[in-house]
Amino acid sequence: MLLRLVHLGITNAFPLLRLLPGGDRDKDIEILSLRHQLAVLHRRLDGQPVRFAPADRAWLAALLHPLPRPTLRRLRLLVRPDTVLK
Repeated sequence: MLLRLVHLGITNAFPLLRLLPGGDRDKDIEILSLRHQLAVLHRRLDGQPVRFAPADRAWLAALLHPLPRPTLRRLRLLVRPDTVLK
């Protein structure tokens, strides 16, 4: 699991670095497109549970942990915010 978590950290660091020089407009467009893709995924799953690997859960929790709970509750996630914070 530790190796998988390190791999996720490294592979996700590059997309994060790519966002730094981008303007707010570019980031907003990317966020909106990701939200739309999540909406499509939610419709396709039709209530079926999504299975995350432990490393995926850890990465998601690390990314979302700094956000306040009200913000977390407004996000469109594949998991419930309380599950991420556990």
